[in-house]
Amino acid sequence: MVIMVMDGQGGGVGRSLVEEICLKYPDAELVAVGTNAAATSNMMKGGTAAGATGENAVIYNSRRADVIVGPIGIVMADAMLGEITPKMAEAVASSGAEILLIPMSRCGAAVMGVESRRLGDYIKEAVEKIAEALNRQERRSAGRAVEGFGRS
Repeated sequence: MVIMVMDGQGGGVGRSLVEEICLKYPDAELVAVGTNAAATSNMMKGGTAAGATGENAVIYNSRRADVIVGPIGIVMADAMLGEITPKMAEAVASSGAEILLIPMSRCGAAVMGVESRRLGDYIKEAVEKIAEALNRQERRSAGRAVEGFGRS
């Protein structure tokens, strides 16, 4: 299973996610993808050995991820003070991975129905939701394998 954590700016949200994911899912392939080198570096300090930076890294890793987690702005062009390019937002949104978004007011979007909580609470919830997302991915993969069984 490949879990992609994406962040921009200073990478603080991503680093917190990486730290929690490393504790909960030590066998997962965890990739930190930053919109800039500072964000990637900070996320890697959270415990993952794999990291990549920039638009092409987002596009490439979005295609291979089972789960993508990060601030809500990762699916919005020009979010994070313009760090999220339209191609980055499109790559994440159309990836086929389960996408878990942390609501952030700094991304310029308000999501109705979302209660105001501490960032740490959202991070813990996202890490818990990864298990559900991975289970759904496994069921889909098993379904595709069964569908193809016996066909020539």
